[in-house]
Amino acid sequence: MSAPTSKSSDEEKIETLKENVTFKSLGVVDVLCEACDKLKWKTPSKIQTEALPVALQGKDVIGLAETGSGKTGAFALPILQALLETPQRLFALVLTPTRELAYQIAEQFEALGSTIGVSCVVIVGGIDMMTQALQLAKKPHVMIATPGRLVDHLENTKGFNLRGLKYLVMDEADRILNMDFEAEIDKILKVIPKQRRTYLYSATMTKKVAKLQRASLQDPVKVEVSTKYQTVSKLQQSYIFIPAKYKDCYLVSILNEFAGNSFMVFCSTCNNTQRVALLLRNLGLTAIPLHGQLSQSKRLGTLNKFKSKSRSILIATDVASRGLDIPHVDCVINFDIPTHSKDYIHRVGRTARAGRAGKAITFVTQYDVELYQRIEQLIDKKLPLFKTEEEEVMMLMERVTEAQRYAKMEMRDSDEKKKGGRSRGRDSKEDSEEFTGVRKRMKVKQQGRR
Repeated sequence: MSAPTSKSSDEEKIETLKENVTFKSLGVVDVLCEACDKLKWKTPSKIQTEALPVALQGKDVIGLAETGSGKTGAFALPILQALLETPQRLFALVLTPTRELAYQIAEQFEALGSTIGVSCVVIVGGIDMMTQALQLAKKPHVMIATPGRLVDHLENTKGFNLRGLKYLVMDEADRILNMDFEAEIDKILKVIPKQRRTYLYSATMTKKVAKLQRASLQDPVKVEVSTKYQTVSKLQQSYIFIPAKYKDCYLVSILNEFAGNSFMVFCSTCNNTQRVALLLRNLGLTAIPLHGQLSQSKRLGTLNKFKSKSRSILIATDVASRGLDIPHVDCVINFDIPTHSKDYIHRVGRTARAGRAGKAITFVTQYDVELYQRIEQLIDKKLPLFKTEEEEVMMLMERVTEAQRYAKMEMRDSDEKKKGGRSRGRDSKEDSEEFTGVRKRMKVKQQGRR
């Protein structure tokens, strides 16, 4: 009987040790520990506990960690600490797959480095090249960039080079490579110094990532937090099996059932994202779209509205599935099932973050069964069925059908405006909040009915 007792006491010791770990005990200097306190980072996350000591010793790091695990802190703190020791302009470069993630990483660098005067610049598409060139001319300490736009500057911006770079970070490396940035990455690796520190962070270790590791890291230390695909334990996951033609009805029913919560609803295409946002707005719900066809200012505006809780429903494509840290998402709805099972992990990782609870509901139609089975296989779980009352859902049918009709009209109007060239480029289609005329007509009609 003694063996189990000793095992549990060992486990208790490990737990106690984990609790005693602080940023200071990992080697982070006081001024940065204070910055962590201000951000309310009480104790280091698993990936930070593993990666910080290695990175602070000046070694290259490969970090494999799931989304929402605190990766940004794991690479930002060692870079800022090194910058404190040897201040230098154009000191570090962080490469990331999406614009939104670039802005979010910049926010964390600025927050952590606020007391030590760190200057950052975000170099992404959708922003005027000249404006960015002027920012680069000021030689910031840290650049956060998407690979394509950085290469544009390396090739076309006079006087800009990365010959003195000391740190390179590739965040979400698997996704950077999935988005076919390999040629750009090769170009960047050719023009930066061989003698530098490199951090490679990825959710998955694909063949492409392994190839990139061989090409760019020197004697790296591998830090792995999650060996198999998994979702957070506080996340309640379920699925709902419905005919494809009633998806809109069931979505409205669930949004009504959990009214007062904040939602992220994932769609597979930009068009469907826009359509669903318009449909919900016509029903008086505060939905806002986020997809790749929006201008950069609209995308940031949408995110800010959702983050500030002035809108409670964000309808998005997978542009929002990775890395975005919006702490207050209560429920993720997979309106369209993801084609790649791994995207499921990233989507549902938008909720139940930082120890909070959350819900994820996946819509499965007659066409999605095989894709859904792949997801269950990947997460090694059979998900429970989300219970709904079919009769109650069908009572919404008339209102939803009418809202669908208006959404179609609005989509058609915006397409015609685009073709007619009467609007300023793409902006006419971009925000479902601009379609007020049709909505007013609809309200009048509904009031007349009463």
